[in-house]
Amino acid sequence: MSSDDSADVVVVGTGVVGCQIAEQALDAGLSVLMLEAGPRVERWRVVENFRNLPPSLRIGHWNAPYPPKPWAPHLETRTPHEQEEYLQLEGPNARAYMQGYVRYAGGATWHWAGICWRMTPDDMRLKSLYGVGRDWAFGYDVLEPYYTRAEYALGVCGPSDPAHQWPLGNKRSKPYPMGPIPFGPGEQRFTDVAAKIGLLNIPAPQARNSGVSYHGRPACCGNNNCFPVCPIGAKYDAATSLPRIEAKGGRILTNAVVYRIETGNKNAVQAVHYFDPEKRSHRVTGKLFVIACNGIETPKLLLLSKDANNPNGVANSSDQVGRNMMDQPKLIAEVELDEPLWTGVGPVQSSSILNTTQGEFRSLYAGAMFRMENLARSPIGAAAALKKGLVGKALDAEIRRLSACTAKLTVEHEPLPLPYNRLTLSDKKDWLGINKPNIYYDVSDYVRRSAQEYTVPTLKRLAAGLGATKVVISPEFLNSDHIMGGCIMGTDPSTSVVDVDCRAHNHPNLFLPGGAAMSTGTGSNSTLTMTALALKAADAIVDQLKHS
Repeated sequence: MSSDDSADVVVVGTGVVGCQIAEQALDAGLSVLMLEAGPRVERWRVVENFRNLPPSLRIGHWNAPYPPKPWAPHLETRTPHEQEEYLQLEGPNARAYMQGYVRYAGGATWHWAGICWRMTPDDMRLKSLYGVGRDWAFGYDVLEPYYTRAEYALGVCGPSDPAHQWPLGNKRSKPYPMGPIPFGPGEQRFTDVAAKIGLLNIPAPQARNSGVSYHGRPACCGNNNCFPVCPIGAKYDAATSLPRIEAKGGRILTNAVVYRIETGNKNAVQAVHYFDPEKRSHRVTGKLFVIACNGIETPKLLLLSKDANNPNGVANSSDQVGRNMMDQPKLIAEVELDEPLWTGVGPVQSSSILNTTQGEFRSLYAGAMFRMENLARSPIGAAAALKKGLVGKALDAEIRRLSACTAKLTVEHEPLPLPYNRLTLSDKKDWLGINKPNIYYDVSDYVRRSAQEYTVPTLKRLAAGLGATKVVISPEFLNSDHIMGGCIMGTDPSTSVVDVDCRAHNHPNLFLPGGAAMSTGTGSNSTLTMTALALKAADAIVDQLKHS
């Protein structure tokens, strides 16, 4: 074992949550060391990886430009070193929890779409309003200042006019840093069709620059390549934060797979232990520890770290670590139209229908967010035309038709925090000999009723309004890659893992911020809420260390 390393604040994970906490701690004069399981990579390398992929991997395989290291496998990618997938899945809807994050410095923000919706006041009071799920430990008014800070930290563009804020019911203390990105022709057509059936498609707030530079990032130029990577860095990804963290004095250690949290006197965390690529173990000490891996890797690490004082795992006296796993179960409709729609102008996602997430119906079935994917269809059209065996002018004509006259409609359903949706440790081990994560997942009747009674019929109505000649709806629920739950927040240590500042109930110097702490999932994207919770935790971290 090598000699110890140390810092005031030790952050495990270099995604958006870890980076926001690291910057806040550094700005307060604290020393910071960040640990990342995977490698660090430059943007040009990811772009070149994508350009050189075989055609079969260029559509829908967003992790493909990020080849995994043996010590840090991705969830859905089997490496030559792995005989079985890293993530072990079971349950009635196991496919709906496949997930798609990368274990690289910068995390999943490399290939996220950049959408930054806030939760609504009603989203945080599901139990008291509708008798389902949980209430949050605080209301929207407490989170609002952190939402605003998060929008300015990430560089979010969006509409601040009241017409485009409904049906969220959110009060805002400041406008977005930048105005919205205009709709392309396909999105405008979809907006008009939705309005005819009483649905409001509005510009989505996005962590990308709309016409101006921000935080040293250039303005979006509409590459329509937001995933698997923004080639120019107009979209926020945590990789753009890492040089800034280093410039402030933070240290970043990559290829460091943390496998154990060590506790000591009064059950405070003493150190974390990690393996390097040669399978050598190292120990890092600190005053305060932040586990910001994500909603899968964080509970996995806590369970791996059981000891004499914590026989069920670190932070797990409540037996809630690994429970309440959430993602928004997704259904898609692939649509052929009778005339051109022309998606692909601007970012891959730029708008959403959200009035379908709110209402009294939530006592019976899930709310859901609808959108039309704005991804350019030419690669998809070419692949589909080639499968028909066409050649010459016939092939060219069919590529043009399918590129212009097809679309994908998506609906993402609100999940409930359910204790039986659970992460446990598999008996199967990864390359380093660490137990792989195992997840049991069932979307629940709450979601199934929503699909049957509302969302699937609505998808069909939207498709018909667009002039669909063919509609194919996915036969099973899919993952949305919005990982939530696993370290749920609450005021009662017997029924939750962390307090209102994402501090572990059982350990005074351990914080577990981000999606894992979220009490409910709602139907909209989770990243902005994760970031707001990170900033709230950062304030508590700085206050705790400055007054200790």
